[in-house]
Amino acid sequence: MSMPPFLALPPCARALRVVTARGEFAALRAEPAGTVRGSALLVPGFTGSKEDFIALLEPLAAAGYRVTAVDQRGQYETGGPQDPAAYTVAALGADVRALGAALRAGDAAGPPHLLGHSFGGHVVREAVLAEAADGAAPPWASLTLMSTGPGAIDPAEAERTRLLIGALPTMGLEEIWQVMQEMEEGGGDRARRPSPEVAGFLHRRWLANVPQALITTGGHLVAAPDRADELAAVVAGGLPALVVSGVRDYAWPVPEQTAMARRLGARRVVVADAGHSPNAERPAATAEALLDFWG
Repeated sequence: MSMPPFLALPPCARALRVVTARGEFAALRAEPAGTVRGSALLVPGFTGSKEDFIALLEPLAAAGYRVTAVDQRGQYETGGPQDPAAYTVAALGADVRALGAALRAGDAAGPPHLLGHSFGGHVVREAVLAEAADGAAPPWASLTLMSTGPGAIDPAEAERTRLLIGALPTMGLEEIWQVMQEMEEGGGDRARRPSPEVAGFLHRRWLANVPQALITTGGHLVAAPDRADELAAVVAGGLPALVVSGVRDYAWPVPEQTAMARRLGARRVVVADAGHSPNAERPAATAEALLDFWG
């Protein structure tokens, strides 16, 4: 799971709830001190939350961007029902479309830039493809896929995800958390140890997940179809796209992400010394890459 480097909001940011036609979503929003150059919507991944982007808020706002990071339905402070239909990629993509409409309403900054991290990349892809299927021009200034692949996750990660899906119907989230702590593997992204404050947050966030959301979204990750060619047609129609990752990734191999970028005709950035969450691990370099692309 993504691990934010800190939890204190910068002075430019505040917590709020974004009201949409599909309900309310917990969010963090950063506002520029001066002229607004543009806006952005940031969507987290599996077991993640808006706090995964907390280290990006200040540098992006300082560059003139109004940034909104959200909890998806079923995550942390947004919550949701136990109905599996609420957590299909199609339903979550519809949530992103509703969030985009809410952000665009009365915003002179124009269409927002759209970013999805990890599983969130599949959700924002779904939103863009659904808009294209409706015959609408993309209502986004650009699309960024961060640490996301074209289809299902790596087999080793898929096996761990299947174990989680199998445990959720019979084990409580607290019990699963304790098992995960005992089985935490060394190496790569999993070797990082959080501060006590962040560790407490990660525990609270895990317990706030809706179990059915984890089951349904985890099921997507292990069997997701490859829709890169469909998305490439939308990109070719005029939607600027960026594929960004770290130099290593346990969920989708980095070469697979590079190949996806070529298929999409997208810009490609690899953030040095970063793993699956460059947004949290190397926020300054990640913000620089986003600002260069958005600009």
